[in-house]
Amino acid sequence: MWSDVIDLRDFYDSGLGQTVRRVLRRHIRLLWPDLKGLTVLGLGYAAPYLGVMRDEAGRVLAVMPSAQGVVSWPPGAPGLAALAEETDLPLPDRSVDRVVVVHALESTEHVRGMMREIWRVLDDGGRLLLITPNRRGIWARLDRTPFGQGRPYTQSQLNRLLRDNMFLPLQTVPALFMPPTQSRMVLRSAPAWEKLGGRWFGGFSGVLMAEAAKQVYAGAALRAEDAREGQRRRRSIALPQGFRRDDRS
Repeated sequence: MWSDVIDLRDFYDSGLGQTVRRVLRRHIRLLWPDLKGLTVLGLGYAAPYLGVMRDEAGRVLAVMPSAQGVVSWPPGAPGLAALAEETDLPLPDRSVDRVVVVHALESTEHVRGMMREIWRVLDDGGRLLLITPNRRGIWARLDRTPFGQGRPYTQSQLNRLLRDNMFLPLQTVPALFMPPTQSRMVLRSAPAWEKLGGRWFGGFSGVLMAEAAKQVYAGAALRAEDAREGQRRRRSIALPQGFRRDDRS
């Protein structure tokens, strides 16, 4: 079941949501310290984590699933968000270098279709980052935040999912160790919770951040299966002028 985009926006406008954004942004930057000139795609409701990438990355785009809804992003600037089916992304093959998936994997009923679309649009040598609720963590057990919705995952489940869909798991980072509360004292101490939890209680984090690489050699099997199923018709959206694989700034 998808969370409504307005509920997601309101969560990230709250004190707890802003703290979550800061914590997870820090982990993303540690995983991907250099995005200069790259094209980054956020799938699901990734907007809270994409803003800091805009000044460095060559292009940043957000695709929000139709079952979730879409809001304008970024605020006060030309729109970089699109509404689309997670199984039919309106982007060319091998057109992005990094994909961040958040508030999507645990909600979609078409996991395989979504993962295949991510594989298709990701460039050879590209990286995927899945951010999902941790099945063993307290956040997945409480439904008052978006991380308490949908299907949570374990690290082994994520690794198996990635391998089954032509991705090579690279590393899984546990994150979000503070309890899901609006207490100002807890929010102020979020960095301490993160440091302590990462050292001693990694298995009980609120979310898991699984990074993976595209397995290029798996493309032959994918093309054979596509040939049997027939060529699918794809919709397109207007992209920034000059959006081509061979046009890098």
